[in-house]
Amino acid sequence: MKIGFIGLGIMGKPMAKNLLKAGYSLVVNDINGEAVDELVASGAGSAPTAKEVAEVSDVIITMLPNSPHVKTVVLGESGVKEGAKAGSIVIDMSSISPIVSREVSAELEKNGVLMLDAPVSGGEPKAIDGTLAIMVGGPEEAFAKVEDILKVMGGSVTLVGEIGSGNITKLANQIMVASNIAGMAEALVLATKANVDPEKVFNAVRGGLAGSTVLDAKAPMVLDGNFRPGFRIDLHIKDLQNALDTAEAVNVPVPISLSTIEMMKALSADGKGSDDHGGLIQWYEKEAQVEVRK
Repeated sequence: MKIGFIGLGIMGKPMAKNLLKAGYSLVVNDINGEAVDELVASGAGSAPTAKEVAEVSDVIITMLPNSPHVKTVVLGESGVKEGAKAGSIVIDMSSISPIVSREVSAELEKNGVLMLDAPVSGGEPKAIDGTLAIMVGGPEEAFAKVEDILKVMGGSVTLVGEIGSGNITKLANQIMVASNIAGMAEALVLATKANVDPEKVFNAVRGGLAGSTVLDAKAPMVLDGNFRPGFRIDLHIKDLQNALDTAEAVNVPVPISLSTIEMMKALSADGKGSDDHGGLIQWYEKEAQVEVRK
């Protein structure tokens, strides 16, 4: 089975490399020529357009920043739709609006092409070691054909429902992650301002009910002052905005998300949008006039 992979960013590049390591035949495409060259050096083929990727692939994976990028790459000029054969499967692993997932799927279906939306969670470290959590929406028959491919990139792969359900699940995930990061930031700034060692606070609570994967991943980075992006603040703003839009469409209150996105937007306006989302603590530090470090 030949796989096309479009989008070789922070997440896509290691995901594509894991497919190569697993022995899959891969053809790649990205606007970043250096990323393409790196994959080619690892054994992949390349194609200059998404259409040409699709023409030679049974499965086409996209890993792109947001909804407009997916629509352009899949449905635009020289896009996936123009090259995909009837019976091929598109797996969009981007985190986008579930409404857009359904629109793109409906267009592909006109040409006999099935689609899954399969966003991921885990950030760059889990993309590198192939242990992402992958949340999948779409037809069961398509999922069954590509489940083994997804398991190369993910430690858990779950079909959660019809097309769009994967991105609904990802939005729920991003709300929970943002809330965890905000809670961690608020707590560690409080401890620091009250003259309690934040590292000792972290070590004291991590084994109790307050412990979480988010806390274990982000607190050490914060304590080291390391905001190198595994997942950028600007991308989390995008996800939370998609969550707010979806919540409005189904009439659900999301006050925590509203507060968190405003803090993230303030940081982005201060030039920190490319920091890791754990850098949210910098909003609290600025307000409290204290710095949380070891």
